[in-house]
Amino acid sequence: MKTIAIIQARMGSSRLPGKILKPLGGSDVLTYVTDRCKKIKGVSEVIVATSVLPQDDAVENWCKERDVAYFRGSEDDVLDRYVQCAKAYEPDYIMRVTSDCPFVDYEMADEVIALMGKERVDIIDKAGELPRGLAVELISYKVLLSIHQKGKESRHREHVTYYAYEHRDEFSRATYEVPENRRHGSLRITLDTEEDYALCQAVAEHLKDPLVSSSEVIKYLLEHPEVAKLNAHIEQKSVV
Repeated sequence: MKTIAIIQARMGSSRLPGKILKPLGGSDVLTYVTDRCKKIKGVSEVIVATSVLPQDDAVENWCKERDVAYFRGSEDDVLDRYVQCAKAYEPDYIMRVTSDCPFVDYEMADEVIALMGKERVDIIDKAGELPRGLAVELISYKVLLSIHQKGKESRHREHVTYYAYEHRDEFSRATYEVPENRRHGSLRITLDTEEDYALCQAVAEHLKDPLVSSSEVIKYLLEHPEVAKLNAHIEQKSVV
């Protein structure tokens, strides 16, 4: 079962431009994300998929300097960017990761891949509400190609797997039960605003290790509500 991780990454952001290359801990946000993805058992390749816009030359340069695989494609049609990126690798499954999640849960990703290895379905669902910013998605390459053909609305092109969730009956699925110590949906551990950045900086400064378990990140925020509330008021942008 060949599985690759594709990290969607671009410098453009309406609320926090350039967020993925902002300093974090002793490195930067994208280093956190890629290093944590490289820890996922069963992933054979980690690729950063960015856009062809000139502002994303910085992402390409970052990848070249660190010998990280990369691909450049459409800025707005992220689904097409994923498909064109994946074609060169001919994987069985693709793990979707977003670059604004510096504490992405690689341990939980291990378990999601292990479940897929047993079930061999089209997509893995999750039962249990996670903090925003920890989750990954796992989908078959075959289904990615299918939704690339079927998903015509802008939300389907921008949000890679959205069609598969709108049309659930078209695809086979298995459910991953989120561990109890991860079920803290009120926490926000992602990077979209200055308040999010302040929280991520506080976590990185306290816990030091870029590869710290996501369970430890959650534990720290639960024990330090003054940090957790830094971005508790931020509303996630809706899908349109």
